[in-house]
Amino acid sequence: MNTNHFDVLIIGAGLSGIGTACQVTAEFPNKTIAVLERRERLGGTWDLFRYPGIRSDSDMYTFGYKFRPWHDTKVLADGASIREYIADTAREYGIEDKIHYGVKIVGADWSTAQGRWTVTALHEATGERRIYTCGYLVSCTGYYDYDAGHLPAFPGADRFQGRCVHPQHWPEDLDYTGKKVVVIGSGATAVTLVPSMAGDAEHVTMLQRSPSYIFSIPALDKISQVLGRFLPEKWVYSFARTRNIAVQRGLYRACRRWPAQMRRLLLWQVRRSVGPGFDMSHFTPNYMPWDERLCAVPNGNLFKVLASGEASIVTDHIDTFTETGIVLKSGRELEADIIVTATGLNLQMLGGMTLSVDGEARELHEQMTYKGVLVENIPNLAWVFGYTNASWTLKSDIAGAYLCRLLRHMDVGGHTVATPRDVENSALDVGMLDQLQSGYVQRGKNVMPRQGSKDPWKVLMDYEKDSTMLLEDPIQDGLLEFGAPARAHEAVHAS
Repeated sequence: MNTNHFDVLIIGAGLSGIGTACQVTAEFPNKTIAVLERRERLGGTWDLFRYPGIRSDSDMYTFGYKFRPWHDTKVLADGASIREYIADTAREYGIEDKIHYGVKIVGADWSTAQGRWTVTALHEATGERRIYTCGYLVSCTGYYDYDAGHLPAFPGADRFQGRCVHPQHWPEDLDYTGKKVVVIGSGATAVTLVPSMAGDAEHVTMLQRSPSYIFSIPALDKISQVLGRFLPEKWVYSFARTRNIAVQRGLYRACRRWPAQMRRLLLWQVRRSVGPGFDMSHFTPNYMPWDERLCAVPNGNLFKVLASGEASIVTDHIDTFTETGIVLKSGRELEADIIVTATGLNLQMLGGMTLSVDGEARELHEQMTYKGVLVENIPNLAWVFGYTNASWTLKSDIAGAYLCRLLRHMDVGGHTVATPRDVENSALDVGMLDQLQSGYVQRGKNVMPRQGSKDPWKVLMDYEKDSTMLLEDPIQDGLLEFGAPARAHEAVHAS
């Protein structure tokens, strides 16, 4: 059994974990830190997902780190490029040697007496149990279960004689050249897969139970390309990032404020892309924009393969799988050699580990999130969760910056413990993502933290307001309780 102690222990070597590790290391070069990663490589989502066309669904000027700008003018980057960017960032900031790979976190217990976390982990390759301790614990594990995606129980699934795959675990040997492919789903994964497979497959059919809002964005940032010819790279990046943040926020606010008008606008741009004869019922959701996430496609590539006939879209319910495909409720049969179940994710918090304080279990969904970064009643724990209505990294960046502010405040004040307390009875029985109607959110409502009736317990999903709250508002606000380990108090009183 190995025991290792660190000032700051970060769980997860994905986009958030590496970004947070870089910020903490740069701000506190004398603090000891480690990153624990279950997989054998860094990258998180961008190492796990290998399906055709895997890419970001946010622009890279805002999806990349603010402290290490992304300069390529490709708006939506492919997964391999994003993973390489994360790896290069880790290398540049000296994080590479601080990552412990192959380590699954089982549980973490806070000791009030000792003022530290004890983290129990399993080295999966050897079965060895490992113990880590730390002063401050940071969870950067994302929000979904890496072991298995969401897969509904389709009637007759065991009868299908072809190949059935889930995008979360894409087989390296899957050859779909000249094959009939049915992609089940209408979300970001499905709209990425269909145009990516359409060129090689005999035909690709996108089978959806209900439509999603899909909009086209330019594949290349031509404005930045032009500006880059005569302006410094730093200026071009700053302008593009500021512009894209404003556009993202403006689109979201417009959808919330004028849903009917924005619905017409989004459907108009689809109709213009697929042509006047296309059945628009396939693109007309029964909900308003941003009740669920919008799906972005670069240069309208999905619309192009649908308009050309290389791919088709069907809106119907599945009656049963057969030996050769899928029979729909309408009676229509879709022939398939390969079925791709792009049916979503299973939500999971903290990478599935258990939390306890002095041996007493604490469930994340029973606590509120404080400033969207800390967790009510749990000492020295940061929980990094990005935006759902903008680039994930916009929030993880400022969450990391807030954590550095907090650690600095604690060091200066001689505090070793910080715990958010709801002293004003702000608690509501409302999940932090309840405003989204997406299937994965609704399925995972019982695992998400709660939010409260007022700041800082409300989850804003607003970069401008969050930036003020996390980067400018005073650390000491009467709700964050500071202290030292019980053992230290006992020593003072004894003297």
